Amino acid sequence: MDSTLLFILLGLLAGGTGGFFFASTKFKKESEDANKKAAKIIADAEQHARDVEKHVHENEKRALAIAEDARKEAAKNHEKAEKIIAEARADEKEIKQKLEISEKRLVEKESNLDKKVENLEKQKTDLVGKEEEVEKLKTEAEKIRDEEKKKLEEVAKLSKEEAKQLLLAKVEKDSEEELVKKIKEGEAKAKLEADKKANKIIAQAIQRLSQEATSESTVTLVTLPDDGLKGRIIGREGRNITAFEMATGVDVIVDDTPGAVLISGFDLLRRYVAKTSLEKLIADGRIHPARIEEVVKKTEEDAQKLMQEWGEQLVVETGVISLPPNLMKLIGRLRFRTSYGQNVLKHSAESAWLGAAIASELGADVKTVKTACLLHDIGKAVDHEIEGPHAIIGANILRKFKMSEEIIHAVEAHHEDVPIESMTDIIVQVADAISASRPGARRESLDAYIKRLEELENISKNFAGVSNAYAIQAGREVRVIVKPDEINDLAAHKLAKDISNKIESEMTYPGQIKVNVIRETRAEELAK
Repeated sequence: MDSTLLFILLGLLAGGTGGFFFASTKFKKESEDANKKAAKIIADAEQHARDVEKHVHENEKRALAIAEDARKEAAKNHEKAEKIIAEARADEKEIKQKLEISEKRLVEKESNLDKKVENLEKQKTDLVGKEEEVEKLKTEAEKIRDEEKKKLEEVAKLSKEEAKQLLLAKVEKDSEEELVKKIKEGEAKAKLEADKKANKIIAQAIQRLSQEATSESTVTLVTLPDDGLKGRIIGREGRNITAFEMATGVDVIVDDTPGAVLISGFDLLRRYVAKTSLEKLIADGRIHPARIEEVVKKTEEDAQKLMQEWGEQLVVETGVISLPPNLMKLIGRLRFRTSYGQNVLKHSAESAWLGAAIASELGADVKTVKTACLLHDIGKAVDHEIEGPHAIIGANILRKFKMSEEIIHAVEAHHEDVPIESMTDIIVQVADAISASRPGARRESLDAYIKRLEELENISKNFAGVSNAYAIQAGREVRVIVKPDEINDLAAHKLAKDISNKIESEMTYPGQIKVNVIRETRAEELAK
């Protein structure tokens, strides 16, 4: 029992000692761990404090640098402000000086104007006095003349009218017998064979030549494969039709006519170019302003080649060979010219055949006559570009091509602009008259209408800065294209007014004529 208790006590003592040692060891370890953590926290805190201090120091340095930069910038701005103020004061001083000089000049000009006004008043007074003096002298001269006239009548015992009648009666009496004698001799001689021979020659010449009666219109019809093309021809906001009319100089009429549009214009060449160009555009399908200008330009070049071909063909048909190429081109150009509705190219060929027939009957030089008849209206190819009668213009053209003087004179004399001298002159005049006077050959109203439109264009083209001019709307409007580098917007308005004033003063026309001046500037560059 005692030993058991003793063992229990010893066990308790050993357990308590072991527990003490265990607890002491654990406490010591935890204490060391806590000390380490505390030391680490303190070290971290000290490091953080050092970092904060360093950051604060850097911020202070940065703040000082910013403050220094701001001070320098303020100094620069101050200098600039002072410089601007100084320049402004200098400009103010300069402007003030200029104003003083201008004011001084204005005062001087005003003084000079006052002096000029005084001089003009003085001159006016002097002129009034001189005018009165001239009237006085005129009255005295009239009086002296009347007195001299009375003295002369008293001396001659005749009045002015009586003296005039006496002189005319004497001249008439002296010339009457001689004139009657010459007239009777001429009539007797002419009546022997003239009528019979002339009728025979003309009848034979006309019989040998049979030509159709033709007339030219001022409207050309272009057939459309589809009515929907009318919208494309007009274009958005009318841009296509406007570009086409400006490029060709004609008026395009798009109305309710099914499957067709009308091209109106008095110039046959322009209508041909417009019709051919429109047909090409319709066939191609691309209809826009740039393409329109390209096609029109190409068609104009083709028309020049076509005129050359027509001239060469007519020369071959009539047998007039050895003409210069440029002259044959002018002959072909007559295809686009009419005279009183008669096509001038056909009229020239007709005259050549008639002239050759008459020359062969009269024994004249057939080749010379035929050449002169073919070329007698060559001046009409360019008479819208050169002032003067077409016969004189044609003669001048033939002189440049060194044609024979007999042919040149026949061309120059066929409308008696110069006196008729030879048989060739007479035959050319007769052949021209026969071709022009046959039934259906000519229509006077159309030619007068065309001449009025040509005159309208020529008046507009004679002004400086005008690039081109087109008469449209049957002569109710003239469209004037100006050079934008020579005519500004203000000058364009003045030009329209000047053209309208000149048209009013120089032309006779029904109704009103609208003058439309167009100034267009284009900028082009090539993208490569």
